[in-house]
Amino acid sequence: MSIEFISLIVLGLWISVITFFLFKLYSHFRRLSHEVKKGNLIEVLDKVISNEANNARDLSRLEKELKGLTDNVQFNIQKVGFVRFNPFSEMGGDHSFSLALLNGYGSGVILTGLHTRERTRVYMKNIEKGKSKYELSKEEKKALTKALKSK
Repeated sequence: MSIEFISLIVLGLWISVITFFLFKLYSHFRRLSHEVKKGNLIEVLDKVISNEANNARDLSRLEKELKGLTDNVQFNIQKVGFVRFNPFSEMGGDHSFSLALLNGYGSGVILTGLHTRERTRVYMKNIEKGKSKYELSKEEKKALTKALKSK
């Protein structure tokens, strides 16, 4: 093989590689400018910048909405504790209950229902940050503990 033949092969490979990359660059530019009529690069860049600004504004708005929703969800009932018990030894069955309903901050209510043969009475006690200003029965304390440990 002569030096001229090897040079032609190398030159042909070089031109093929350059042609390949030029074609990739051209097709990329065509994708960027497919909506631009005359292929003005400034219009293409203005459109890309405009789209990016709109996306950034939408993303910022969505982040604010998500933070608001995350903050508001803390006020919903998230923790529940339930205990059934028999307050009177002469009656059979665990027909009475204590139910603790707490939000994400550990505040809410404890409902206690005492069941007798004649009637059922329901009592409610407020809970603020996991504590009550009223004295809690052992069943209410147990329901509160279960609620605070639940997720």
